[in-house]
Amino acid sequence: MSELRRIVLLALFFAFALTACAQQTLRVAAAADLQPVLPPILAQFTAQTGIGTSASYKSSATLATSIINGAPFDLFLAADLSFPQRVIDAGLAEESSPVPYARGTLVLWTRNDTEFHQLSMDSLRDPALKTLAVANPQHAPYGRAAEAALQHLGLYDTLKPKLVIAENIAQTAQYADSGNAQMGLISLTSALTPNLKGEGHYILVPGEAYPPILQGAVVIKNSQNAPAAQRFLNFLASAPIERQLEASGLAPAH
Repeated sequence: MSELRRIVLLALFFAFALTACAQQTLRVAAAADLQPVLPPILAQFTAQTGIGTSASYKSSATLATSIINGAPFDLFLAADLSFPQRVIDAGLAEESSPVPYARGTLVLWTRNDTEFHQLSMDSLRDPALKTLAVANPQHAPYGRAAEAALQHLGLYDTLKPKLVIAENIAQTAQYADSGNAQMGLISLTSALTPNLKGEGHYILVPGEAYPPILQGAVVIKNSQNAPAAQRFLNFLASAPIERQLEASGLAPAH
């Protein structure tokens, strides 16, 4: 074999290998509440399967809109069922209904250096409370849950002027942690991160105060990586990963 022919064949081989690797990168649109939870799970998936992953973390509404507008994702992991349903209604999902993969929990969180040392739901009635961070209910399922909880407690009208609205649940946690708000109605996944766990304390918002935060997924229609996306959904539903999710603040969907 001539040297030139050998070089050409090697170049073609590496080009093919790079193309194959690119096609095997699973592109995940992930709700912001998954940002503290998903990276190690994606790494485990890659280690077991050899399939690379990349994730974009934003509010479920923002991600749904991006997908409907043609953003090149393979899998949508939302923080509720309604936003994956929008993708289905647009004819852009493989499934006819969202696949539930976890159940979220809403908590009330405050820093340890605030005056609310004995945190309770009654703390929301304390006149000392001037600012409360919540996610935008138009964009974030946890924001809708927070709004529902405040209405259930009969506090929404009183607290509405004190609300500090964040784009998504990750930003809500940042507002509370940074002091931009004295408290935050945030996800349990955020409250259990090492930073927030060390700097503050939380209580669970009573489950009857808000509708269940059932989180759902869809595989994007005509994705080249649809088999990998389905494989990841199966991986997410496995018993070891369910236990890992639960330890990080996401209960099993079933």
